[in-house]
Order: sequence, then structure tokens, then C-alpha cells
Amino acid sequence: MAQHAGLSVERWAQFSLDQQLLMIGNEMNRASKLMAPAERGRLELAYERALHLTDLTIRLHHRRALRRELLRWRDLVARLYVEPTGDPRAHAEAFRVLLRFTPQTSLQIPHVLGPPAR
Repeated sequence: MAQHAGLSVERWAQFSLDQQLLMIGNEMNRASKLMAPAERGRLELAYERALHLTDLTIRLHHRRALRRELLRWRDLVARLYVEPTGDPRAHAEAFRVLLRFTPQTSLQIPHVLGPPAR
């Protein structure tokens, strides 16, 4: 997790919630390309980075409803992290939930996930 290891709460606080969520989304987007069994180690690292950034976001935001939902979302990603193989469907669902947190981040859904599966 060297990419974000030195990222302080103070530095993370300089970004808006939308920016924070989009940067977490960037790690989820990376992870979505690493579902093959041979990529398991890299997938775990992407999830670790997403979890770390989520933890920073949770520490910064004190609105109870937002914190509760971020903690629930974190549990989804933690579950993906411990699975022995990548689950593209569950990953896409978790990614979609993340991007639904704010109206601004929701605008990215069609660009990174396409329309919802029916």
C-alpha cells in the first residue's frame, strides 16, 4: 500500500467529499481490472488502498448517516478483500454503491460501470 501510506488525515481533508469518493473509486476501478486468479495479489493491494482511503474519509466526516453508510460500504469491500477469488459481480455492485453516495459521484457510473444489470 505504498501509494497512500504517507497520506495524512490533514492532507486528505483538503479534498472535498466528492473528490475523496472519486479517489476511492479510482482504486475500485483499478481492482475491477484485476479479477483474474493470477492477479490476486494486485487485487488485494487495490482493495487495501481503497480501505485505507475509506478509513481516512470516515475519520474526517462526522455526519452520523454518512459515517454509518461509509462503514457499511467498508464492510462490503473488506468482504471482497478476504474472498479467495475475485468476484466481478459483487465488486461492480460495491463500486456502484460507492458512486451513489453523492450526486456528483453518481455522474461517473455510466462511464465506469455502464447501465445497471437487469
